[in-house]
Amino acid sequence: MEALNPSLETRESELVQKAGAGCREAFYQLVQPCERVLFASAMAILNNEADAEEAAQEAVLKAFTNISRFRGECKFSTWIIQICINEARTKINKARKYLYESIDEPENGEDGDYFPRDFADWREIPSEALQRKELREALQRAMASLPENYREVLILRDIQHLSTEETALVLGIGKGNVKTRLLRARLQMRDALAPGFDGNWSLGRPEYTKVRAW
Repeated sequence: MEALNPSLETRESELVQKAGAGCREAFYQLVQPCERVLFASAMAILNNEADAEEAAQEAVLKAFTNISRFRGECKFSTWIIQICINEARTKINKARKYLYESIDEPENGEDGDYFPRDFADWREIPSEALQRKELREALQRAMASLPENYREVLILRDIQHLSTEETALVLGIGKGNVKTRLLRARLQMRDALAPGFDGNWSLGRPEYTKVRAW
């Protein structure tokens, strides 16, 4: 996400003021562009569509209830994504026993060193290959296999295209941590997907049968 230009910033400020005065239509105009990223952000933590949808809805309701507290110190989208992340984390903390543990990866601590596997035949995924059902499913499973702290950074940065600064604000971590986690998430995604180029996605390799598809 790029910073708002002056005209968009003015438009957002006007909508926020109207929403704060009780205008539901203005609030909907603020939320509508954020709907996909709210769901994706919740999915990054909860890894369950029903729970993610519920967390996103709770975030929207909480944002509407507390719109008067929005001071414009960041973009509205950043603010509501932060609310959604907090809602998802609260939900997951209440039901931690239902979390699916990620596949084993060599790492030390929350942000410990990650040593990527050496796949000599690794190459960029051709765009046409993304249309293949088995690759889409493999991408989902590989994403689901990431540790939560890596998955949420990858989704916010590489899928939803938030900036490093916005991601850091949403997650409550430093920009350096965002960059480190993103790099390690990309490496783990690469390593999870690389074996599939020989057709093993459809053969049920253990790496993929252990993780749930979204």
